Amino acid sequence: MPTVQHQPSGSEALLADGTTVTIRRITPADRPAVLALHADRMSDESRRLRFFGASRRAPGLAADRLCAEPRPGLCALGAWAADDLVGEADYEVLDDHPQSAELALAVADAWHHRGVGTLLLEHLVHAAHEHGVTAFEADTLAGNRAVHRVFADLGLPVHHRYGQGEIRITVPLAETDEHYRRAVDERGRAADVASLTALLHPASVAVLGASRRLGSVGQTVLRKIRDGGFTGPVWAVNPHADRVAGAVAYPDLAALPGVPDLAVLAVPAPAVPAAAEACGQAGVRALVVLTSGLDADRARQLTDSCRRYSMRLVGPNSLGIAQTAPDVRLDAEFGGVFPLRGTAGVAVQSGGVGIALLERLAWLGIGVSTFVSLGDKYDVSGNDLLQWWESDGCTDLALLHLESFGNPRAFARTARRVTRTLPVLTVDAGRSAAGRRAAASHTAAAATPTVTREALFRQAGITATRSIAELVDAAALLHAQPLPDGRGAVAVVSNAGGIGILAADACADAGLALPALLPGLTARLLALLPDGASAANPVDTTAAVEPDRLRACLDALEESGAVDALLVCLVPTALATEPAGDLLRGLVEGRARRRLPVAVVRLDQEVPVRHLRADDGTRLPAYADVRAAAVALAHARDRARWLARPNSAEADVPDRDTVAARRLVDRYLAAHPDGGWLDPTATADLLDCYRLPLTTTVWAPDEHSAVLAARGLRALGHRNSAVLKAYWPDQVHKSAAGAVRTGLGTDREVRDAYREFTAAHGSRMAGAVVQPMAAPGVELLAGVVQDEVFGPLVVLGLGGTATELLDDRAARLAPLTQADLPAMVAELRTATLLSGRPGNPPVDLPALHRVLAGLSRMATDLPQLAEADLNPVIARPDGVLCVDARIRLEPRPPFDPYLRRLRRPRTATQAP
Repeated sequence: MPTVQHQPSGSEALLADGTTVTIRRITPADRPAVLALHADRMSDESRRLRFFGASRRAPGLAADRLCAEPRPGLCALGAWAADDLVGEADYEVLDDHPQSAELALAVADAWHHRGVGTLLLEHLVHAAHEHGVTAFEADTLAGNRAVHRVFADLGLPVHHRYGQGEIRITVPLAETDEHYRRAVDERGRAADVASLTALLHPASVAVLGASRRLGSVGQTVLRKIRDGGFTGPVWAVNPHADRVAGAVAYPDLAALPGVPDLAVLAVPAPAVPAAAEACGQAGVRALVVLTSGLDADRARQLTDSCRRYSMRLVGPNSLGIAQTAPDVRLDAEFGGVFPLRGTAGVAVQSGGVGIALLERLAWLGIGVSTFVSLGDKYDVSGNDLLQWWESDGCTDLALLHLESFGNPRAFARTARRVTRTLPVLTVDAGRSAAGRRAAASHTAAAATPTVTREALFRQAGITATRSIAELVDAAALLHAQPLPDGRGAVAVVSNAGGIGILAADACADAGLALPALLPGLTARLLALLPDGASAANPVDTTAAVEPDRLRACLDALEESGAVDALLVCLVPTALATEPAGDLLRGLVEGRARRRLPVAVVRLDQEVPVRHLRADDGTRLPAYADVRAAAVALAHARDRARWLARPNSAEADVPDRDTVAARRLVDRYLAAHPDGGWLDPTATADLLDCYRLPLTTTVWAPDEHSAVLAARGLRALGHRNSAVLKAYWPDQVHKSAAGAVRTGLGTDREVRDAYREFTAAHGSRMAGAVVQPMAAPGVELLAGVVQDEVFGPLVVLGLGGTATELLDDRAARLAPLTQADLPAMVAELRTATLLSGRPGNPPVDLPALHRVLAGLSRMATDLPQLAEADLNPVIARPDGVLCVDARIRLEPRPPFDPYLRRLRRPRTATQAP
């Protein structure tokens, strides 16, 4: 058993009450702290329960054991609050059962019931997984209720064996399944919300750097807090002034009449670290740093102070925050408008985007519940705010503008849960080709940043828009209207034929369908509408339509069940001089009893989108452009489809051989410390560990071996011609290098092909592989690319030599769920080639799904997997077969995206 090695700096994480602690490995230098924990910070009763007696020597013996020089099989973790050790948990592998370990846990009495023990156990479970430990065992006294509660709440199965006053507990770790992850998620959510309370629901606020200069950032924020009606005390801190903006100014935090929950920093960049440290020493629980231009050293000092004193941080380079709840009414931002109270949660990295959203949400009357300008995002992130909005009871719409992701897999997991209860919308920024990196394989070529972000948003159920305007358009519809049933069938109704045709085109461009209406429905519509009307789809009511007839037309369409959304287009005409009056009033008055979403297009409307309001409070979104309305309806359709998908378990390969796979990877990286491409034999062995169907492949180091291999394939029943592929290290694209010969039916043809390779590629050629010719089928690409930020991305697309040219692919971040497997196939433009059509039966889709599941599981199990490129994969009705594969490994430490820990930004950890 290797010695457990954790980074000495450890991981910072939140306790149940929002306090920040550092979890790190206990070292020999920690002996005084470990001894003090057991001897001084635990009561006699706690020591009795921990050591099964009152021995005075027990604390010293425990400190000796835990703080000895590192030895194989022992992992001891401590939880530090600032410089105080408040808890420790350790396991030691059993001599007679190296996959099981004896577990021990101790928490200082003053820190009971704050989640210290549970957090330590989560990190200990993570360490155990890394080192092959599959079960924890522990002896406890029957009366040790606190420890039994910790185990019961962990989310893992717990088995008890009772003895005389003692209980033997066994915790199987192999079952850290979705139930355990949900338990960890819930603890993380509760801790996150607790830590954010001082930031987003503060009882008092101080503004540091509140200047006497009119128009300065500090004074502007101070005035907005005061004029916005903040319900608690707000204090100005300025050592050079007695009063600021008519309010008393205090020279420092110590002079304040109380300790503020929240401090807003508008001080110069050189003063930020000292100000943050002073806030922490004073007991402040949250910071908003408006200052920009911090260098790496100041960034590190700022982050260190926030973690040491358990302060949550927004910024630096933030526009500020706002909380419109009536019992808070905090407006601590320096935008040009006061945020309108409402129900949209808004988080942005760009201050300019934040100002635009505040203005447009006010136009619509949606308003905001919470607004946070994340700035450089050293601490508080979109993931934190999603969890706050999920819990605050007043947010029903979330709008995000994120330029970067600290932990995309944790974000996706949170968003996947939150989007089940409220719409989450974002602007998908950074889609340009300028962000693409050079690709080393077909799979890598397909895995552009755009594809990766799209996969993240799609899997999380996030509505991804392409501009601020589109974001607001979609928000206007989702906030005010019911969702369609997911078919995307729209009826266009207009009072002028031309605008109806434009609307129909816009719907088609957005991927919506305009189904032809059945004869019975068209007859009913014509009976309701004026002479000259057309009852096809689009429905032309003519300019003479009256409000009652228009409403009756919409009622008939809704009752028919033929469509699941209505798009109503109105233009001013000489026959109807008040389309924005009578006709719209008729629409709005009839909205209260309508089940389908309705979007209105008004060509005479001056603003891009607005809400029309009925007396009963219902709202109808009205757009100035048909395309905007159609795209908003398409987003609503996509959300309905997402909600209709049931939650599904991770796709698995039950008979995979993870142990053999990890052994193979370790062997290769021991021999190749910088990583590289596996040779054909190792590639075949690794694919076999995950039951990925590689065709029969025989390695031939020379010409004679190639001939014998081809004969052997024929003897095994492979009657088709053989394929010969030259191989050399770091080879990527065989066909482009002229390293493939097919249709070799005789020994002479095999010899001639091998000699051609030798002449063309010379000494760099290490040998060749011999394979049977595969039967024809649909050629696909399937593979994995490990993204440095987002993690492994699984790609499926049309394969062969024209992969990049056709650019037909679907992608998902691993791990895939069972629902992702058919969804990826269905997303391909060429999906009909796979699902079958008259005269062509479908391919073996379950076998194709197993390929995707195997790639997902392999990428999840092996963080060292940099790329896996299976191309082509031949899909046929009788099965799926990969005829060529390339795998690249690189040294990479394991990373658990679900382990609870706070992210440290790169700029806050690297000195200049």
